[in-house]
Amino acid sequence: MRRVPRGQAPAPKALSALNKGLTELQRAEAHFGGARVKPGAFKFAVYKADEVKARLDALFHGKCAYCETVYASTAPVDVEHFRPKGRVEGDKTHRGYWWLAMAWENLLPSCIDCNRRRKQPTPKVFSQSLQHLDRQARKSSPLGVILTGKKDLFPVGGVRAMGPNGDLVAEAAYLLDPCVDEPADHLVFHTGPHIPVGLVLAKSNGDEAPQLPAAQSNPEEVALVAAAAGASVRGAVSIQVFGLNRLALIQERTRLLRRLEFLEMMSVEIGLIVQKLEGKTDRDVKAAVQRLELLQDQILGEMRAMAAPEAPYSVMVATWIEGFKARLAQP
Repeated sequence: MRRVPRGQAPAPKALSALNKGLTELQRAEAHFGGARVKPGAFKFAVYKADEVKARLDALFHGKCAYCETVYASTAPVDVEHFRPKGRVEGDKTHRGYWWLAMAWENLLPSCIDCNRRRKQPTPKVFSQSLQHLDRQARKSSPLGVILTGKKDLFPVGGVRAMGPNGDLVAEAAYLLDPCVDEPADHLVFHTGPHIPVGLVLAKSNGDEAPQLPAAQSNPEEVALVAAAAGASVRGAVSIQVFGLNRLALIQERTRLLRRLEFLEMMSVEIGLIVQKLEGKTDRDVKAAVQRLELLQDQILGEMRAMAAPEAPYSVMVATWIEGFKARLAQP
């Protein structure tokens, strides 16, 4: 997950378009505004408009707001309500955040796996150190199958807003909103040699190593375990709810890490050859050095391109590049 400011551009006009003289928000107010909800489910529609999808696609470069997967290559995008529009799972008294169903700031693009509830294989470990996790990885640490995907989930640590006059800040939402929050304050990729797979971890609140989320389906339990472990509660719950460590996603990120490791090896080897050849006076040798340096620049450019905002899993790649720079700086 990467920070994506929504910017100052106005909301898509489709969200406030008139239908028989009323906006969808006005119709929703008439439907939900009384003490009792009128019979029949309210049909939210404007969030599905092509204009909305196009704006979200451009804002997030065609990637899922939560996991950074390029969704266009696998399935149509889900226009996701950060605060669910029709109901809140686990709270039968809540009508859903209906007043935000057509609010631009509440809409995000999501892949199917991050948005829809389904059982996903996920690593089981939580509070062990990175060194212990390394041992577990070598032993093919077992996976747990847990229910992930956001859908109508919206766990909070404070007082839930029940209507348009509710205080959204006082909710103390556990989930991270990439347009509002800085995910790097709560999530971290460990891409070094101790964990040879693309896991995203809940950032430690101190100087200790980051933590894995618990492999369980209840976000409130995840929050308790994360707090006890000194890890970011919002990071751990977001990983669990969005399924950011589901097996298929880990496999995709790990394949990308293997590619980066190959590029690193190539770059370092070329650099060593250049060092040995530098200072030679032969014209052919100098030409070879120039071509090798050009090739090395192209490899480094490829790495930088993989960390660009429009690239999949760009935050993980940027983390890996920082580690690569540190390794180069070592004597």
